Amino acid sequence: MRRREFITLLGGAAAAWPLAARAQQPAMPVIGFISSESPDSFAHFVRAFHEGLSESGYVESRNVAIEYRWARGQLDLLPLLAADLVKRQVKVILASGGSVSAPVAKAATRTIPIVFIMAADPVGLGLVASLNRPGGNVTGVNLLSAELMTKQLDLLHELAPKTPTIALLVNPTSPYTELEIKDAQNAALARGRQLQVLRASSDGELETHS
Repeated sequence: MRRREFITLLGGAAAAWPLAARAQQPAMPVIGFISSESPDSFAHFVRAFHEGLSESGYVESRNVAIEYRWARGQLDLLPLLAADLVKRQVKVILASGGSVSAPVAKAATRTIPIVFIMAADPVGLGLVASLNRPGGNVTGVNLLSAELMTKQLDLLHELAPKTPTIALLVNPTSPYTELEIKDAQNAALARGRQLQVLRASSDGELETHS
């Protein structure tokens, strides 16, 4: 073999080595993230999500990829977004933004694991068989806001049994505000109380209610 041909062959082989090495590396796992909300309103949630992943040894773009799908309040888009994540063959789907995303994700796949976080009852929504044994491909965290609100109102009743009206201070920018108000209204009505809702998302707004 001539010297020039040998150098050309060696150079071609060297250029192919990195490609072969990359081909042998395992594919980076992909997490699907679907929400009924927008990135701006859920920025704090995403930060906490990243922190939790980091504590488990996962860093986005380093050893895990995340595909975000935001409905931005347009709930009719959720089925299309969920179907897109299933087509993307993600390893797991995180359903956030209240109680609407998880049922849509469950309808889109029976095999990809789905993790939810919500204040609504996942058993009542048909997501899981029970809290102790979820079954199927869906599990998650339930905030039990209705039960907590009931306990809080019971405590207020013990402290001030003759007070006819209860004030509820909420943050209007929270995605769970309306659900919290609904739970509080139901609990107050069951105890013969009136509920006054006060909304504040800043120190200035808090001062207007003081």
